[in-house]
Amino acid sequence: QVELVESGGGLVQPGGSLTLSCAASGSISSTNVMGWYRQAPGKERELVASITGIGMTKYEDSVKGRFTVSRDNAKNTVSLQMNSLQPEDTAVYYCSIRPLGTTRISAWGQGTQVTVSS
Repeated sequence: QVELVESGGGLVQPGGSLTLSCAASGSISSTNVMGWYRQAPGKERELVASITGIGMTKYEDSVKGRFTVSRDNAKNTVSLQMNSLQPEDTAVYYCSIRPLGTTRISAWGQGTQVTVSS
């Protein structure tokens, strides 16, 4: 049983920055892939960024160069540094974890709201 708890969401002006954090507890393997998804109102949940246990990363095209995902295997945490935020980044952001080599998400966080508005 894995539990994920996010923190760090909030309201930010366009062009601003936020850092999201996710703490994982339970049966965690350093080979798991940890990631961040987001879901805007009326839209499907989409993958924003993911990172493997050895630091290989993947980003959704619209966030490349603006967002950076990182993880600390010793602390079982994953973070998402978001810069140059735009209104279209407004969404609920979810932390996730899945076994390497599968697409099945093992656990989701509860979600944290990010609102980009002036």
